[in-house]
Amino acid sequence: MSTLEAGIPESSVVEICARVKHLGYTTSGRVRLYGEEFEVVSEPFPEADGIAVHVKSRKNPNVRVLRLPSTVVQTAKRRKIA
Repeated sequence: MSTLEAGIPESSVVEICARVKHLGYTTSGRVRLYGEEFEVVSEPFPEADGIAVHVKSRKNPNVRVLRLPSTVVQTAKRRKIA
């Protein structure tokens, strides 16, 4: 079931993605998750029942989908964009 199918209005998903972007999960950003450093190569987007970004790493230069931890998404939901 996708985020949109879960009853979350599309406008809310767009807003959450914008807030995640302000947390640094955006193109050309570098993040450390799951014990590995990733280069973010896309804007955040809805994926299944969460938010994801496309990334690559030194260990794996292939672009892949990285689903963000729910704690990141929850932080983004609470955060106001200035």
